[in-house]
Amino acid sequence: MTTKLSVNINKIATLRNARGGDVPSVTQIAIDAQKFGAQGITIHPRPDERHITRKDVYDLKPLVTTEFNIEGNPYPDFIKMVLEVKPEQVTLVPDAEDAITSNAGWDCKTHLDKLTDIVSTFKNAGIRTSIFLDPNPEMVEWAAKTGTDRIELYTEAFAKEYPNDPEAAIKDYYETAVKATEFGLGINAGHDLSLENLKYFSDNIPNLLEVSIGHALISEALYMGLENTIQAYLKRLAKW
Repeated sequence: MTTKLSVNINKIATLRNARGGDVPSVTQIAIDAQKFGAQGITIHPRPDERHITRKDVYDLKPLVTTEFNIEGNPYPDFIKMVLEVKPEQVTLVPDAEDAITSNAGWDCKTHLDKLTDIVSTFKNAGIRTSIFLDPNPEMVEWAAKTGTDRIELYTEAFAKEYPNDPEAAIKDYYETAVKATEFGLGINAGHDLSLENLKYFSDNIPNLLEVSIGHALISEALYMGLENTIQAYLKRLAKW
């Protein structure tokens, strides 16, 4: 099984917005990333449009020929937009409006009814759903009860601990992935994965279908170039 690489292009939009105009071009980066081997494009529009704007979302839809993954907190406006755009996948993330970046997974037990309704809405529209989840095996059963297709493992804790103790860093993620497989859930992952830690994570997480990577990949591309960086990530995901 090959794990797909979805490139999160939020950082490109952040750089563009810092100056205004359309340089660098979010749409051109999406086109190029796919040409260079990316198997998906991920965006995470936020209500304040600090990076990806609503216009970007609609502009990107006809240009993403691989897999379009839209992440975000399912506020009413977000739900409406996703239903109009109909990406291949929507990833539900419980980030607050003022959060710098995503910083926690869902408590699916507490929010079971809400998530079940939202998942049903998207799946009825033919959109695959994924729920952002901390590495907690006990939460997997509640995620499964929502009807979601997949979970996305929130990997910041792994990335922080990996340099000190890789085995300890991966333990809860492995156990969560095993439990998710038992419940028939697909497994995605993302947040702070990089060229340094991705191979170890990919090699040790069973049934890993997809990783979405933005900050590290775009940062590394400043030194290596976008095509070389994407190819380097794909090599780390390859199963020989």
